[in-house]
Amino acid sequence: MRVFKFGGASVKDAAGIKNVYDVLQQVGYEDVLVIVSAMGKTTNALEDVIKNYFDKSPELNSSVQEVKKYHNQILLDLFEDEKNEVFTAVNTQFADLEYFLAHNKSPNYNFVYDQIVSFGELISTTILSHFMSFKGIQTQWLDVRNFVKTDSTYRDAEVDWELTQKNIANNVKRKILNITQGFLGSDENNFTTTLGREGSDYSAAIFAYCLNAESVTIWKDVPGVMNADPRYFENASLLNQISYREAIELAFYGASVIHPKTLQPLQKKEIPLYVKSFINPLLKGTAVSKGVDLEPYLPCFIVKRQQLLISLSSIDFSFIMEENISEIFGLFHQFKLKVNLIQNSAISFSVCVEDKFGNFNDCNAILSKKFKVDFTEDVTLYTIRHFNENAAQTVEENKTVLLKQVSRETMQIVTKEN
Repeated sequence: MRVFKFGGASVKDAAGIKNVYDVLQQVGYEDVLVIVSAMGKTTNALEDVIKNYFDKSPELNSSVQEVKKYHNQILLDLFEDEKNEVFTAVNTQFADLEYFLAHNKSPNYNFVYDQIVSFGELISTTILSHFMSFKGIQTQWLDVRNFVKTDSTYRDAEVDWELTQKNIANNVKRKILNITQGFLGSDENNFTTTLGREGSDYSAAIFAYCLNAESVTIWKDVPGVMNADPRYFENASLLNQISYREAIELAFYGASVIHPKTLQPLQKKEIPLYVKSFINPLLKGTAVSKGVDLEPYLPCFIVKRQQLLISLSSIDFSFIMEENISEIFGLFHQFKLKVNLIQNSAISFSVCVEDKFGNFNDCNAILSKKFKVDFTEDVTLYTIRHFNENAAQTVEENKTVLLKQVSRETMQIVTKEN
């Protein structure tokens, strides 16, 4: 069995749904399981619903209606007959959403979040499944919550692998097209849970692992994995092959390749993963598997903007030792400052961090009592895997280099635009 994953961009409108059908016609759909995300920006729209719900905003109903209107237009564009049962099926799901909003008693934000955002994936797969049937392809729609079982850590649930494997191995029919949701699971009380960052890719890996799949393909609007973000680098090149290890390294440094938690179950069973274009599905794309680290062997560039470079030194010129570093990292953890680079000497300690939640000022107030703190805002962190002199020059050109760190395979450079 092959496992395919289509993200929100691939099913954002009626044309996208029709294109998924075309892709399956070209690459085959027998003995295939398709994982699908919510359509377009539906998750963002449902997050607005959640905000309005907790704010007790008068805009709550209109925010729900916006989501309904968006999906209803897609239905009207896809199906000639409004009496098609898909209209009833989708209306029933929206009725379930409205019932939850009216009757929920839980004040737990994370719990409510998971119950509400899940409707995005449930509705998108319902529409896709009915469209495939409408086009004459036999499908089986699966509610992923009956298969992927997790703990009750809402918004970042841990998978119960033993129970999940039993559910999937015993209940997924082969030889037909299976369609199910990414990102979702359920706990022992059958409440919906979500799997956290890159959850839909992870869902594909979970099913592939439990089904001993032949492969996983993630369909994107790019030809595959590039050695650099084309928005920042001219002449970015397609990588034909990446090893599991190299993909994990790139992800660790911030590349939007594949999240490590997606790769880990695939690596255990050496299931190859392909990143391919849903625009040109017959192109080879990128293969992530056991083998050579990179083919072709090129420097890979990762860019993280709007970083904060912090330099700490001891006020009395004493050494910064393990106990100081432990205290510093404890504060970074407390204030949710994500550390992306570390450099230290005897009496100083520099870090490049991401202040996603705007907590640095509060953290700095504590740090300044014990250390001399210097910081530079809005810096850019470049990471170059498999660097060479030309790659470094490309990054450093017309910039002020504030910090550089080199290891055997990786160079990291913190810069400020001139």
